[in-house]
Amino acid sequence: MVSPGNPLKPARGMAPFAERLASAAAIAGPPRILATDIEARLGERYTVRSLAALRRRFRRCTFVLVLGADNLVQLPRWQGWLRIAAGTAIAVLPRPGWTRRALAGQAAERLRAWRRAPGRVATEGGWCLVPAREHAASATAIRAARGA
Repeated sequence: MVSPGNPLKPARGMAPFAERLASAAAIAGPPRILATDIEARLGERYTVRSLAALRRRFRRCTFVLVLGADNLVQLPRWQGWLRIAAGTAIAVLPRPGWTRRALAGQAAERLRAWRRAPGRVATEGGWCLVPAREHAASATAIRAARGA
C-alpha cells in the first residue's frame, strides 16, 4: 500500500502520490506483491484503520505488514500500534543503522513473546526479523539522487 501521506512525516519534501505509486509498481512482483492506492481510495492515513477496512473487504485474506527496522523503532508512535501488532503479522526488514536499535527498542521489547521465525509469522501471527542483507535504499535517498 502506498500511503497518501505518513502522519508522522512532514508533507514537504515528499514526492507526489502518483510518482510514489508508480515507483512502487515498478518494483512490485505480481501476482504476490502488488502496489496499490487502496489506502488513498479508503480515505485513510492510519495503518490501524486501513487494516480494519481491508479485513472487512477481504475477509479470506491474511495480511502481513512489512516494515523496515526504522519503522519498528517508531512503531510505538503509531496510532493503535498494539492493536496492529495483536491482529496483524509483522515482518521487519533489516536497515543499516536501525536493525540493532529496533531489536532493542520499545516495540520489540513489548512484543518479545510474539517473536516468531520468519517462515512461521504468516501462519501464526506475531512478528519476525526477516533474514536479509541490510539495504540502505530509502525514499529520501532515491529522491535526492533523482534531483542531482
